[in-house]
Amino acid sequence: MKDYFKGSLTIPNLLTVIRILLIPVFAWLFYDGKYIWALVVLLLSGLSDTLDGKIARRFNQVSELGKNLDPVADKLTQIVIAVMLFAEFRKSSSNALHLFSWVFLYFLLKEAVMVMIGAIMLSMGIKPGAAEIYGKMATFAFYVVMLLIIGFAPGFGAFSYKIPALVLPETVMMVLVIICAILATMAWVSYLPGAYRQFKEKAEANKTKSNGG
Repeated sequence: MKDYFKGSLTIPNLLTVIRILLIPVFAWLFYDGKYIWALVVLLLSGLSDTLDGKIARRFNQVSELGKNLDPVADKLTQIVIAVMLFAEFRKSSSNALHLFSWVFLYFLLKEAVMVMIGAIMLSMGIKPGAAEIYGKMATFAFYVVMLLIIGFAPGFGAFSYKIPALVLPETVMMVLVIICAILATMAWVSYLPGAYRQFKEKAEANKTKSNGG
């Protein structure tokens, strides 16, 4: 356990902790209707996510704690964004958006399952695999699209009343979210076989150890 926390007092890990602390701040601002400030907080969160990785690699501050804490921060952020947008779409006067709100629960389910799998892996002493290309694409697309929605969604977007010409049409918004859902599914499909293989290898290793091999 000491080795796990060795070298964890780094700037990248501090940025990751700050990103986690920003999650309830974003949720409160969004819930309170302060969409511009919620957008600012989300942008700061995304900036810290970009910086922590670059700083860790540039100054050789990569740690085991950071490798696991960073994806947790990502997933918790995405879960909260999905919950807040689900609630907001449910309040929409548009029947299409009201019905479409359920798509956000898919993101919630996917990320919640990923967090649980990661937690089980760590409890078993298994090192979760790093995000593959589909996972990185899905995360990037999710943040970009959700920022666009929070900024320019009809009705509640931070700038929907200030810059009406830039309001996202409902159809465009729904297509973008569906693209995110497809990428999330691809990331999920690419991740699960590797996770299953790690669980299987761990079980075989434990069996061999118990048999005195």
